[in-house]
Amino acid sequence: MPIAISRTESATCLPPGQVARDDFPRFGASPFDGRFPTQTERVEVQIGGDVRHSLALAGELQRVARTEQCADFHCVTTWTHRSLQWSGFRFADVYEQLVQPLAEPAAGAEFVVLRGQDGYRASLPLADLLASDVLLADRLNGAPLSIAHGAPLRLVAPAHYGYKSVKHVRRIEFWRSSASYRPVGLRFMAHPRARVAAEERGQWFPGWLLRYLYRPLINRTAARFDEALQRHQARVPPPEPSQTTSSS
Repeated sequence: MPIAISRTESATCLPPGQVARDDFPRFGASPFDGRFPTQTERVEVQIGGDVRHSLALAGELQRVARTEQCADFHCVTTWTHRSLQWSGFRFADVYEQLVQPLAEPAAGAEFVVLRGQDGYRASLPLADLLASDVLLADRLNGAPLSIAHGAPLRLVAPAHYGYKSVKHVRRIEFWRSSASYRPVGLRFMAHPRARVAAEERGQWFPGWLLRYLYRPLINRTAARFDEALQRHQARVPPPEPSQTTSSS
């Protein structure tokens, strides 16, 4: 039975500068609107960085108890979609039950980089990822993740702006130092923690100021990502029905 996580305060009211949006669009950094995962049928996550044993987690994830939670999604560009029902595995459980005993991260390897199949990447401190509401999710609103929202596996970190919640996760790295890491896009756009409650939209500029930079881009960006998805779906045929599925 999945473990239910109760709705937290962050999911019941809008944070500073956020505006509710009825739909949940495919959205992201503009260079990634036309990039898609190559593998959506099964989950496999590589573990690397400053670890004793690099490895790939696939079926091992099923050893971890499933978790369900309701949370809001806060995009850094100031829109929020409320009450999403996620299902998957607590990052903390995956780390403690699989990564620590199998990969053996080095002492102090607490700078974590997540990489997606589409080439996107983001980082967070390990302490933030170990929060009880951070998931590696494979289901949304009762159905498997779609390509639009991160299939086959994505990070869900409700206390952080959406650009930290990497979609199509393929690799997680644990490093002792952040010196060699370069964020996607311009440096000012990527805060090391991007906490919603503190309005950490980016670096060097106050969050309230960045609202006015980002807000005019919302509809244009959502349209670009939707158009790219439609083109992709037109090119890729749907999977054939399983040979073992009976017709009824």
